[in-house]
Amino acid sequence: MKLPMVYKFRILQLQIKRTIHNFFTKFANEKVVETFPYAIKRHQSLLRRKLGSSDPVLQENKITNLSIALKSIDGIVLNPGETFSFWHLIGRPKASKGYINGLLLSQGEVKTGIGGGLCQLANLLFWLALHTPLEIKERHHHSFDPFPDEKRVLPFGSGASVFFNYIDLRFFNPTNHKFHFHVWLTDQHLKGIVYCDNELPYSYHLEERNHQFHHIEGKNYRENEIWRRVIDKRTGDVVQEKLMIHNYSEVKYEVFC
Repeated sequence: MKLPMVYKFRILQLQIKRTIHNFFTKFANEKVVETFPYAIKRHQSLLRRKLGSSDPVLQENKITNLSIALKSIDGIVLNPGETFSFWHLIGRPKASKGYINGLLLSQGEVKTGIGGGLCQLANLLFWLALHTPLEIKERHHHSFDPFPDEKRVLPFGSGASVFFNYIDLRFFNPTNHKFHFHVWLTDQHLKGIVYCDNELPYSYHLEERNHQFHHIEGKNYRENEIWRRVIDKRTGDVVQEKLMIHNYSEVKYEVFC
């Protein structure tokens, strides 16, 4: 029992440290109903897809959890100089708030836990933010790839792992513009749009490069890069090309290398 207790104590330490650090951060808190005039990026992700041998009930539970969490995100405005924080807005996912057991990826394993499935919302928000001039201040990726690509729309490794409260998704607004996030559920999808109060001079395009599988000492690994090109809308010129994400993770399903 010593190791589980040590693990729980370490998590508590990290959560307390993050709580103290939060006092010195200017977070986004303002919410508005009316959207801003310029839609910068739209995205949607399927609520239900085959995830290995996992229980389909967990996906239904995930939808319940998402419906609770997005109420804290929908309508949030990120003003100049502010930081968007996933956990600052949502808070601890607890049963008393209506959260139920969903699928979690933790310590290299697929597990269940209260509030499971919220990573899908973090994934959506991260993808939207990548298509803006917002600065990604904190983003974590899963240490392993648990499921094959069935109905996966975005490149492998373009998501964001979250765990209350020290594994967070955060982005900072260094511009003079305001950004507005609208997220909602339909019967089939989680959807989101990021708006701006002014038209931006640049567009942002993401692409996957150098995708490959590796077989090393009896284990399979997956690697890729996700690059971003910033394009001047007026001239069509590429003004910046940058490696945003380099992924290298163990694969937990059968692959043919």
